[in-house]
Amino acid sequence: MSGGPGDVTFRFRDIWLVAYGPSIVSAIGHGAMLPVLALRARDLGADVSVAAAIVALLGVGQLVASLPSGALIARIGERRALVAAGLVDACAMVFAALTDSVLGLAAGVLLSGVCWTLFLIARQGFMIDVVPASHRARAMSLLGGSYRVGVLVGPLIGAGLIAVSDLTSVFWLGAGMSVLASLLAAAMPDLGEEKRAAARASGHLGVWTVIAAHRRLLATLGTAVVVLGASRSLRLSLLPLWADHIGLSASTTSLIFAGAAALDVAFMWPGGWLMDTRGRMVVAVPVVLSMAVACLLLPLATSAVAVALVMALIACGNGLGSGIVMTLGADAAPHDGRAQFLGAWRLCGDIGNTGGPLLVGAVAAVAPLAVACVTVGVLGLVGAGWVGHWTRQVDLARAALSRR
Repeated sequence: MSGGPGDVTFRFRDIWLVAYGPSIVSAIGHGAMLPVLALRARDLGADVSVAAAIVALLGVGQLVASLPSGALIARIGERRALVAAGLVDACAMVFAALTDSVLGLAAGVLLSGVCWTLFLIARQGFMIDVVPASHRARAMSLLGGSYRVGVLVGPLIGAGLIAVSDLTSVFWLGAGMSVLASLLAAAMPDLGEEKRAAARASGHLGVWTVIAAHRRLLATLGTAVVVLGASRSLRLSLLPLWADHIGLSASTTSLIFAGAAALDVAFMWPGGWLMDTRGRMVVAVPVVLSMAVACLLLPLATSAVAVALVMALIACGNGLGSGIVMTLGADAAPHDGRAQFLGAWRLCGDIGNTGGPLLVGAVAAVAPLAVACVTVGVLGLVGAGWVGHWTRQVDLARAALSRR
């Protein structure tokens, strides 16, 4: 289906349903659930801190499942992993809807996070197989964008359901969407059976064996991915805190985020095209740089308009970088032990996604929020240099490969 690295006959419309359909419908369910997760915890009797911890368990589930997910996919393949992830995630959503305890909700959320990581790694592996290298970044940008579209649509559907029912209705919606994603995934071709059969005959590579073999790459380009993940996560932690700090209402902050989300989606295709035609560095650096500059400007933003402009800057950089981590992972992934490597790659991204908000919280705990903004901004400028250096190496390696 994908042809060679420079396959000019490739068309996205030939794969859109099986490639992007599962991601969109699954993201709709997650998008509907995320805004009300803390409220569901509160309804079950959790205080504010416990409710926040339950929301964080989604990220914890993703973090701890990265390496085991890669090992599992290597053994059962992307299609079976996607089908299983959808069905188990549906069970987790149903359990979250039916449980009458905070502990039960926490278990459901943790399991959902595990399933989501399995889902994402399997989607990435499938895209590597079906898309030629010449279109890889655009394919990964659309994959990242499909999640964004789902997260935009999900809360709208969830709000309608809550208006005529109650909070648990969004979890039932999430379960239905996960089942639908599983059914769509079942229609995918199973492209790796021969490779898995050979691996079974010779013995599957262990996760730590693959990590050891690629430790230098993970310590260099992998840490650049940590920086990318941290930069992109800051908008979800630092911006709401600053909006609250200057007295903006929750509704105003939500409108600013909605506008930024629209910009984010608008820039995803240009970002993928730039990565495919001009290299990875020209997109990776603006992702980090836009966040760094925004953090430095944020202490000067004392009105809704100013905050919206700062958020727009972040959204432009974040939208350009849609799929950048998956693209770099696809570039770096070896032929043998690919799924195990992608699990480690996903872990790098998850460490960044988790570490960004933790860094803001740590600095804000001992200094004013404005100082936290400046500190994160300065670190971002340094991180942009690191990201630029190592993504430039990727571009040079791709250019050398294309000349052979």
